Amino acid sequence: MPGTNLTREEAQQRAKLLTVDAYEVDLDLSGAQEGGTYRSVTTVRFDSAEAHAETFIDLVAPAVHEVVLNGHALDVAAVFRDSRIALAHLQQGPNELKVVADCAYTNTGEGLHRFVDPVDDQAYLYTQFEVPDARRVFASFEQPDLKATFQFTVKAPSGWTVISNSPTPEPKGPDSTVWHFEPTPRISTYITALIVGPYHSVHSTYEKDGQTVPLGIYCRPSLAEFLDSDHIFDVTRQGFDWFQEKFAYDYPFAKYDQLFVPEFNAGAMENAGAVTIRDQYVFRSKVTDAAYERRAETILHELAHMWFGDLVTMEWWNDLWLNESFATFTSVACQASVEGTRWPNAWTTFANAEKTWAYRQDQLPSTHPIMAEINDLEDVLVNFDGITYAKGASVLKQLVAYVGQDEFFKGVQAYFKAHAFGNTRLPDLLGALEETSGRDLKAWSKLWLETAGINILRPEIETDENGVITSFAVKQEAPALPAGAKGVSTLRPHRIAIGFYDLDAAGKLVRSDRLELDIEAAELTAVPQLAGKPRPAVVLLNDDDLSYAKVRLDEVSLKNVTAHLGDFAESLPRALCWASAWDMTRDGELATRDYLDLVLSGITKESDIGVVQSLQGQVKAALDLYAAPQWRATGLARWTAAAQEQLRAAKPASDHQLAWARAFAATARTDADLDVLAGLLDGSVVIEGLAVDTELRWAFVHRLAATGRFDEPEIAAELARDKTAAGERHAATARSARPTEAAKAEAWASVVESDKLANAVQEAVIGGFVQTDQRELLAPYTAKYFAAIKGVSETRSHEMIQQIVVGLYPTLQVSQETLDATDAWIAANNPAPALKRLVTECRAGVERALKAQAADAAAA
Repeated sequence: MPGTNLTREEAQQRAKLLTVDAYEVDLDLSGAQEGGTYRSVTTVRFDSAEAHAETFIDLVAPAVHEVVLNGHALDVAAVFRDSRIALAHLQQGPNELKVVADCAYTNTGEGLHRFVDPVDDQAYLYTQFEVPDARRVFASFEQPDLKATFQFTVKAPSGWTVISNSPTPEPKGPDSTVWHFEPTPRISTYITALIVGPYHSVHSTYEKDGQTVPLGIYCRPSLAEFLDSDHIFDVTRQGFDWFQEKFAYDYPFAKYDQLFVPEFNAGAMENAGAVTIRDQYVFRSKVTDAAYERRAETILHELAHMWFGDLVTMEWWNDLWLNESFATFTSVACQASVEGTRWPNAWTTFANAEKTWAYRQDQLPSTHPIMAEINDLEDVLVNFDGITYAKGASVLKQLVAYVGQDEFFKGVQAYFKAHAFGNTRLPDLLGALEETSGRDLKAWSKLWLETAGINILRPEIETDENGVITSFAVKQEAPALPAGAKGVSTLRPHRIAIGFYDLDAAGKLVRSDRLELDIEAAELTAVPQLAGKPRPAVVLLNDDDLSYAKVRLDEVSLKNVTAHLGDFAESLPRALCWASAWDMTRDGELATRDYLDLVLSGITKESDIGVVQSLQGQVKAALDLYAAPQWRATGLARWTAAAQEQLRAAKPASDHQLAWARAFAATARTDADLDVLAGLLDGSVVIEGLAVDTELRWAFVHRLAATGRFDEPEIAAELARDKTAAGERHAATARSARPTEAAKAEAWASVVESDKLANAVQEAVIGGFVQTDQRELLAPYTAKYFAAIKGVSETRSHEMIQQIVVGLYPTLQVSQETLDATDAWIAANNPAPALKRLVTECRAGVERALKAQAADAAAA
């Protein structure tokens, strides 16, 4: 529907014409338990800069009953078309519009999502409006710079709870079924919210220096026994302390609720004062500390958005990074440094997870500047990526090192004070930072924020016969951007640290020296300060991970790191070296078999559980995609044997034991391996300390189904033990994982040929359908994929399209034929830019895998 794809030019024209004052939104959700549609009545007051002007308001609705502009009823059939309501003959100055429509509940996680919990058969609703889906619930000028106040009135079943951006009022009316909320401050449409249903809740407050902020945590009653609210409140209060101190601006809303909601597409959403979070973060079973750390980062990320994004909002979506990069950077900075933190090594996790994501994204054909060119809504919908979040946050970390932390936050403080409840562009922020730091950031911005691609840094070291450094320089490379990418490769200035590491008496690699300096935007930067120093065992560029660059080791350092990677005393340099090794593997510079050797030699010494779990996932991915096909079985056998050995050797009940149990379950392949999984399920095999709880049971069931050991009777029996929404999703995954033509055909039909599945169930089916041991079984679906995706893209919503297009792409069919089939489909179909981006990103994965497989074969 082209009418739903608002362009930047249209948004600019509308913003020039209109100033929006207030919305009153009246929703009748009393029939939510049954589903279908609901009545939506919107009254919006706005000013027009011109008389007799024309504009439009956005609405995605099955039916519109009434449109009244300035007291005059308009012909609905004439003005409502293609998800827009045309508004002509505006009055100069104040205007009032009333729209009465029937809007639809969704099962896609967009608009007003409706979910029925199989445990209590009750309906649970929540809204998800970013980027452009408030228009699915009420008529709205759907762009971030047309801020207004919002006053919601909601009719819902008796006994339910209604939560919105403003504090929840006492319900009125017959049977206490009408909630009338106070108006919000001026905010954008996409951060308004409603969460409705018989939710369970826990309440507390944040109190400091006379300030009191009511806090709430919500989830479905079926998850209440697992809700660790005290821990969530603790992290939240730490965030309030740290952000308010650093930002010097009090929390800007009346209360702060966090709502764990079902079938949520993202991690969480920063609705003002009413943050929605995926309810998988209410842990039903034992998880490692890495999961708690990730949840805490998500909590802090959304809290940071209350300032970055909600209080001050980007004018248009090309500055989306101003929201996401800042929230990511400040959430990790808070985790690492707030008083009483449980995760002082949060920057290790950032280097290990977020930056790996960024480096991958930045090497795809779709790479783009941090400040991306966003021409329309379809552009932004595919731009919530590793560049917008992780590269942007990495560059901000470098900017802090460049201008100084105190100066950085003084600039941020000035920025909030100047633009509270308004909209901004990049120059507004840079101007504030220039003022407080005294640095000219225009050239820095041009090279870092307005260009795409990644640099490589290498040390060039010369020593004398005694091992004393006589010359040291940093060589910078700007590899060509991937084929199809826009722009040119660029050398950039980098603020980095150079770390010297030597083995101590205990055999640990400890830092013996450190130099922090600016690297020029040039091919070679001399570092005379290091001349005359003894050459250490390891020279690590970008120590402390201050900059954003791929780092390579010199020959001596590589040899010592290969022998002692697990021996670094600190977690961050270990993570940087692990990340470098993974990047070299992906680039075909390190053979997969050598990467496996490296991981097996060092992972047993790795204390950081997040790094361990990342390495486990990366090894499995390397073996599945980057190993030479003729050697893959050998590598998988080695990895599977090592996983079971580490599972049995791990400290009982430890995080490492649980991580190795999951790693073993993901790769078990021989009859003996599968006997162990079956035995752990039925209790005939016991590993001391390993709690085979609900989620771990399903991990075992998935693998036993995928290998043909389990079929429908065993899957149904497991579901009978876990009659929950999560259990239903797990069963869907197990059924579609079975290695039979019938199972694959059924799964394919349910996703591609029908649109009935809810978003989370569809995702579960796709996750089971694609099994790395089933390449031959899945091969016929390559042609079916290319025959289907254009139709899918024309009939489904964005989230559902993305799941299908990315999830079902023939990633496992690593061959030139797959590349050719992709190219032929693009040439024949001329897909829209957003769809083309998704497909070409998948194609790039196959192209990379071909190169890596060749490198692995050459190392045989």
